[in-house]
Amino acid sequence: MSRRSLNGAEWSAMVLAGSERLAEHAERVNELNVFPVPDGDTGTNMSMTMKAGAAELGARPQAEIGRAAEVLSKGLLMGARGNSGVILSQLFRGFARAVAGHQELTVPLFATALQQGVDTAYKSVVKPVEGTILTVAKEAARHGTAISRRTPDIGEFMKEVHRKAAEALSRTPDLLPVLKQVGVVDSGGQGLVYVYEGFVDYLFSGAVEAPGFGAQSAGRSAAEPPSASAPSSAAVSGIAPTSRSAQSRIATESIRFPYDMEFFIRKLASPGGRAFSESAFRRELEKDGDSIILIDDGDVIKVHVHSRRPGDVLNAALAYGELTQLHILNMRDQHRDLLRPETAMLPGVRLPAEDEALGMEAASGIPAVQDPFGADVLQPGQAPHPYVHEMAAFGVVAVSAGEGNAELLRSLGVDIVISGGQSMNPSTEDLLQAIRSLSVEHVFVLPNNGNILMAAEQASELAERPVTVVPTRSVPQGFAAMFAFREEESAAVNKERMLQAIERVGTGQITRAVRDTRMDDIDIRSGQFIGIQDKTIVAAADELGDTCRQLLARLMKSGDEIVTILTGEGSEETVTADLLAWLEERYPDAEAERHEGGQPLYPYWFMVESD
Repeated sequence: MSRRSLNGAEWSAMVLAGSERLAEHAERVNELNVFPVPDGDTGTNMSMTMKAGAAELGARPQAEIGRAAEVLSKGLLMGARGNSGVILSQLFRGFARAVAGHQELTVPLFATALQQGVDTAYKSVVKPVEGTILTVAKEAARHGTAISRRTPDIGEFMKEVHRKAAEALSRTPDLLPVLKQVGVVDSGGQGLVYVYEGFVDYLFSGAVEAPGFGAQSAGRSAAEPPSASAPSSAAVSGIAPTSRSAQSRIATESIRFPYDMEFFIRKLASPGGRAFSESAFRRELEKDGDSIILIDDGDVIKVHVHSRRPGDVLNAALAYGELTQLHILNMRDQHRDLLRPETAMLPGVRLPAEDEALGMEAASGIPAVQDPFGADVLQPGQAPHPYVHEMAAFGVVAVSAGEGNAELLRSLGVDIVISGGQSMNPSTEDLLQAIRSLSVEHVFVLPNNGNILMAAEQASELAERPVTVVPTRSVPQGFAAMFAFREEESAAVNKERMLQAIERVGTGQITRAVRDTRMDDIDIRSGQFIGIQDKTIVAAADELGDTCRQLLARLMKSGDEIVTILTGEGSEETVTADLLAWLEERYPDAEAERHEGGQPLYPYWFMVESD
């Protein structure tokens, strides 16, 4: 069936087909991960990211391609998991920007959108590596631009894009030596090829409308909705609720930027007017403000900021257009009203509307102020707590696998531990919710896994407060970072201390190989134990204890280090005891301790640091 355009409904159905095809082959993509370990999760991450976007499309169907792409982009952005998921979300974010405002998708627009998606994805990666999903997307988009001049049929166009993507995927081992060494193609690139394969299948299925708009795609009954369930959030655990109202913990004078401002800028229609620059305007607002949110929606810009100088904010905004719907509140006045004893005692007293929305309840006509963070309730006639506390300077969010490891992180000062890591990467939204839940001025995030770094960076960009992502790539590195953290130091000093700490610590992990391979000049058989130092496999043996000793011998440098052993699923008490005895005999000047970490898939994690 020939198609010259797709509306928002048809395009949404195509995206759902791509999501479903990826989900069908997620395990296959997982198996392509370069390391022969049992926690390959590129396919899982990409599939869960696509499902989050598909769920958003299912909840908010759009008839126009521009609006449908915008809805998908938001869903993918908030649901992105792992580096592969983040890159996938950026591909569709650029796509959405290219089709914004369009009713239908034509071949030329499709080609332009694919290329803009590639440009956006490359910009999101600090050091792009060829031979990855980026290369596959780039080569496919480049071919799409060329083929768009030869055919107006979207089905034929997408078939060519898919063919080129598969061809580029087959060449990834030539661009990334580690892929050739192991004999696999790039897993992220394979995931993207499956998405494109789903697109092609939909376009040649004969369906004309997306589910929810009237007709169904081929092979789906009218009563059967597309599979687009959102991924479940990672479990978050943190500090127990306090016994005092959240507002009573803040001193009114500690509100540094008291004027809560919201307004719209209607952009200048004059061709000679000043073009809006989000980065320049943001820098202006940051001079004396925080909690900045800017949403550029084409003709209008939504602005939210807390500032000390509302006049300066308005003058800066006037340079870009006409101001409408201005709302300015003095948060110090609001706070004084909340803390004033007589406010809670006088019948009929109304607090500001925003505070009512946070949980004001009426009892016999007398308002009770409820802590929006779930703490205590100030009952009628009850005075607030006699003293208040300033907002804490810092909070820490960390990702960890294993309850024992989570408890250790909390004991070192981590406020919220998100359950995740290998085989289950928390999404951007999981991390963002944890960041937002802390009542602090500055948040440090420890991803503790290389595959969570990009999601953490993305969450930090979306947060409405300062966030520092410390690039920890393992839980032991997270421990080292927390050992270096000092509450009394500045954010900049703490960041430097933590970076230096993770550079000084050596980390290792033990797991089982899931296939035969040769890597890093080591022959590995399926089922053997393998020892990984940072990212390099340095040991492989049939015996667990033997592998542990080989790995620790590589980690030890001077012989007087502090060695921490974290036991996980599959560890053996006799092996652990023998290991401690071996360390004491071979490295008498070393100091060794063991903890029950509880991490899955890895019987042992090691942390070695100089005394």
